[in-house]
Order: sequence, then C-alpha cells, then structure tokens
Amino acid sequence: NLAETREQHDQSIKDALIKQNAKTVTVLSSLLAVQDSIGYISGRAIDQIASYTDSTLNDVWGVASFYTNFRFSPPGENFVEVCWGPTCHLLGAQGVLDCVLEELGLKEEGDTGDHKVSLKFNTCLGACSQGPLVSVNHKIIGPKLIGDTKAKDFQDSVVKIISDLKKGGSQ
Repeated sequence: NLAETREQHDQSIKDALIKQNAKTVTVLSSLLAVQDSIGYISGRAIDQIASYTDSTLNDVWGVASFYTNFRFSPPGENFVEVCWGPTCHLLGAQGVLDCVLEELGLKEEGDTGDHKVSLKFNTCLGACSQGPLVSVNHKIIGPKLIGDTKAKDFQDSVVKIISDLKKGGSQ
C-alpha cells in the first residue's frame, strides 16, 4: 500500500527530528538525524525539516546540497566506503578502489544496478595507521585488521566480501 508506505516514511522522518539530542536543533543537525534514521534525504524530508526548523525549502536544500555526505535517493542494501584519505592513498587505496569498482561494475561511486551495494569514496575512516581501509556496512576492515599484510591478499579479501554482498550476503 503506497499510502501506508508514505505515512511510515513521514513518521520515520518525524521521529528522527523529535529524537534529536542537540541543545540547539539546526537544519544541519536535522538533516543528519534524518539520514541516520532512514539512510537518505527525501523530498518529503526536506519539507518536514524546513517546517520543523522554521526554515525555507531553499535554506534546507542549500545546506543539504553543500555537504557531499548527504544522499537524495535510498541507499543499496549494503554500504561500502573506500577510504581515500592521504594515508590510505599512500598505503595502497588506489589498488583497493580499482578492485572494488571492477567487482561492482561501477566507474565511480554510486549504486549497483540491482541496488545490492552502494559505494562511496570517503576522505577518512579514522584509523589511518591500519590503512588502506574499507568500511562494509559500517564495519572497518584493513589489511592489518584481517591479517592480510600483502596488498594483493587484502584486495582479494575485499573482492570476496563484495562478491558475497552482491549475492545477497551481509557483512
């Protein structure tokens, strides 16, 4: 039932806005709360955030479109991030990124056609000494963390994990 789905979507947005723990609720805090709750910022979310924060639609869109971490369509079933920060880059992120893109059949960050996996390039996953890093469904993996000290072994492990995600598995 489409109406029920819209009602549920609207309620999820409302719940996320109400449950903010910030002393000061802002457009940015509201966007973050909604994306954390439902995984993306829908047009309906923009409307509700504008109303909730007493802002204009243009103000909300302006903030949302400024930050690259907001997405405006539902994410895939699984979420993969490849760190592209300076340390990970020096430690071999390009090789990892190339393998991930090839395995997913993508040329750049985005969603696979079957919506099984969403890929995002991340500027830092926060564990630089463990790099290069990949986050799979918010679980950080790196060569030192999974025991693959050779670049090719780590790349093969990442490809295996991605392959499993594409087949419907989860990490």
